[in-house]
Amino acid sequence: MQTKLADFIKNSPQGQEADAILRSCVHCGFCLATCPTYQILGDELDSPRGRIYLMKQMLEGQSVTQKTQLHLDRCLTCRACETTCPSGVRYGALVDISRGIVEKQVKRDLGSEVLRYTLRKILPNPLLFNTFFKVGQVVRPFLPQKLKRKIPVKPDPASAWPAERHARKMLVLDGCVQPSLAPNINAATARVLNSLGITLIKAENAGCCGAVTFHLNDQQDGLNYMRRNIDAWWPLLEQEGIEAIVMTASGCGVTVKEYGHLLSHDPDYAEKAENISALTKDISEVLLVEIESLQQLVQSRLELNQSKLSFHSPCTLQHGMKIRGVVEKILMLAGFDLTVVPNAHLCCGSAGTYSILQPELSQQLLKNKIIALESGKPDQVATANIGCLMHLKNGTLTPVKHWIELLDERIIRPKV
Repeated sequence: MQTKLADFIKNSPQGQEADAILRSCVHCGFCLATCPTYQILGDELDSPRGRIYLMKQMLEGQSVTQKTQLHLDRCLTCRACETTCPSGVRYGALVDISRGIVEKQVKRDLGSEVLRYTLRKILPNPLLFNTFFKVGQVVRPFLPQKLKRKIPVKPDPASAWPAERHARKMLVLDGCVQPSLAPNINAATARVLNSLGITLIKAENAGCCGAVTFHLNDQQDGLNYMRRNIDAWWPLLEQEGIEAIVMTASGCGVTVKEYGHLLSHDPDYAEKAENISALTKDISEVLLVEIESLQQLVQSRLELNQSKLSFHSPCTLQHGMKIRGVVEKILMLAGFDLTVVPNAHLCCGSAGTYSILQPELSQQLLKNKIIALESGKPDQVATANIGCLMHLKNGTLTPVKHWIELLDERIIRPKV
């Protein structure tokens, strides 16, 4: 694709990156077949190719309108198009750059501004989020059914965090909403790693990965969250001999793995961010390396009965981090009978704050995903991201858990 970027951006780092991405697109249209919003709406402008044309026009200096904003807002940033693209177009990065520009040029209505501001301030702040979450649980019985389903009655309590201290150590990101909504996920991760001779450590001052605010177009605030995490982790990395930074939410994982890219133009953080990204591993990647030890553990403790399980692979796992088939391999090793999930590449509609900002599209995607997950009549549904987990729970009565919790229950603390 030929480009001629406008003066306001062409010589900036973002402009040079956007120009390279645009030039890599060959208009082939393969992305249309895997774009969830195009499949639902059938509008070319709600496909990656159509949005690329809109972004190209904007970056070349044409006027930016609410129409451009609407079609970019509807994008889930699921990055399924990147998996399909034969030319390797980095569509997600282009959308991030373009949304930041649109946000400065197109004014939103007051209601939208207030909602986005509220999400940016509450979701990344564990203290604020936990306070509102507890209030929500108190008033839950009085809420409309639609809102009531979004607030868990009572999260599964966290299992005991292992007290052992092994020579091998890894860090874990607690995140922002996961400690309130599903506190057992990281505790289960610590138990599984402990059984393999690895101690999992929390960095007290680490918090939100930065994805929420960054993808709500307050990109500078998002970068500040990233810098804060680097500052929290760096002393431990220098002193503790940390092998990896473990992610149990794939949405956080894909973001932290991109710290090096996102902070590459910050002279104070670029090198540290690159090192952080290199050390960051999804928990499935960690266990894949330890697969032989895990297999020995399974053989010594595995119950004989099988459980039928559907696995929903989040977009951030399969398209963002390009980790495919790894969780499934581990679950089958642990004795789970995995069902076939049709259209497993498609988004469930959670997509960070998308389920709040685009509820109609999100609910259509959720309905389609639940039909696919339940087609094999599973006993349980597993996933790898807190946002997907909570979203899926709103659409089904089938139990939904993080896969690491199921692994923990299966081989570390089996039920009697």
